[in-house]
Amino acid sequence: MTDRIAIVGSGPAGLTAAIYTARAELAPRVFEGIEAGGQLMLTTEVENYPGFPDGIMGPELMELLRRQAGRFGAHLEAAQVTRVDLSTRPFRLWVDDQEHHADTVIVATGAAARWLGVPGEERLLGHGVSACATCDGFFFKGRPVAVVGGGDSAMEEALFLTKFATQVTVIHRRDALRASAIMARRVLEHPKVQVRWNSVVEEILGDGAVTGVRLRDVGTGAVADLPLEGVFVAVGHDPRTDLFHGQLELNEKGYLRTIEGTMTSVAGVFGAGDVVDFTYRQAVTAAGMGCRAAIDAERWLEAQQ
Repeated sequence: MTDRIAIVGSGPAGLTAAIYTARAELAPRVFEGIEAGGQLMLTTEVENYPGFPDGIMGPELMELLRRQAGRFGAHLEAAQVTRVDLSTRPFRLWVDDQEHHADTVIVATGAAARWLGVPGEERLLGHGVSACATCDGFFFKGRPVAVVGGGDSAMEEALFLTKFATQVTVIHRRDALRASAIMARRVLEHPKVQVRWNSVVEEILGDGAVTGVRLRDVGTGAVADLPLEGVFVAVGHDPRTDLFHGQLELNEKGYLRTIEGTMTSVAGVFGAGDVVDFTYRQAVTAAGMGCRAAIDAERWLEAQQ
């Protein structure tokens, strides 16, 4: 049996694509993956998703999207695609040894934030530890926070957080920022920002909520605690494109390259969400791209007929 549409990934992009293609009576098959629900499963309260004036918990929002997709006839499978062959149609996808065929594929595998891997980080994720200032910055109004990183993304996070935090400490392991000159200057000249040079986070402190970080000076080895209430990790993201290396064209950062809307380098394969978008990385933009991919896929199928 060949499915009309297979969707790989079940974050906001994948599930929105499932809703649209299911309503078009294309009976999409959604391979949810091991981390079903995407990065919103790691967040606590989401206050910037339209339609929820009082906010909503990330996992609850994803469950609502999942139920909505199922209501219209999407086939949701708690399965991880382990291999694909996009060289011929119908496309072939494997879950371990089980082979599936599909006329079109929507790739919505997302991207994963890089973490520090230090004690306290995982335990306090969503309780003061975040990888998205745009998502969570508002919760730190009137509080001191830190941003870990030295690139443009870290500088953007730091500048955004100055709108809310009393002080923003940029923690960088080197003695110079990797960011572009203009971004570095904006941060260094901002009265609310201080930089801890040549420093790495050894541990994130707190019991139930972040109370500080333990820093080590990479030159002297000296260790000191810095009290604060939020830690924003901005050391980069990794697109989940390993499955498609050698099958689909990627950009220099490893993200899917799309043309003519959401079409990838292989006709009939579409990309949506954070696996494509390394600029905005928001649930609402991922959902919007999932809608676009669904409509593009539906129109492509019609054109083939």
